[in-house]
Amino acid sequence: MDLAMSVRDREKFLAGTHVAVLGVTDPRGRSAPLLVPVWYGYEPGGLLTVEIGRDTVKARLIRAAGRFSLCAQDESAPYRYVSAEGPVVSVEDPVPAEFRAWLAHRYLDEETASAYLAANRNQLTDDVAVRMRPRRWRTADFSAFAEEFDGRD
Repeated sequence: MDLAMSVRDREKFLAGTHVAVLGVTDPRGRSAPLLVPVWYGYEPGGLLTVEIGRDTVKARLIRAAGRFSLCAQDESAPYRYVSAEGPVVSVEDPVPAEFRAWLAHRYLDEETASAYLAANRNQLTDDVAVRMRPRRWRTADFSAFAEEFDGRD
């Protein structure tokens, strides 16, 4: 059974609202790759964008590697995920205020997003927007697999 998503389905899924896990190589040799949860933005066929602190470990590792990966998933059955990896194509420093506001409203309701933006307005001077062009994809959609084992006749 092929669990891979079509290009259209993977892009639609990735454009959905998911907390994703960002992964980047850690060449310091003391640990496995760095993996951290992040908010992100993506439009089908476009660049994948994350907002991160300019001076964080993840920012330093992404600058050194020149690339990163990101995995978004459904956390309830039937499980699905999309993983994208590719090169960094731009860094906006500081993060554009419009992108930051869009991202907050993507993940939070109106009232909470407004409060979050007001309480964290100083992040506009501390954060950058890192844009990556997905080159390698990994996907799985377990919907069809789950249907075979749902116990219904």
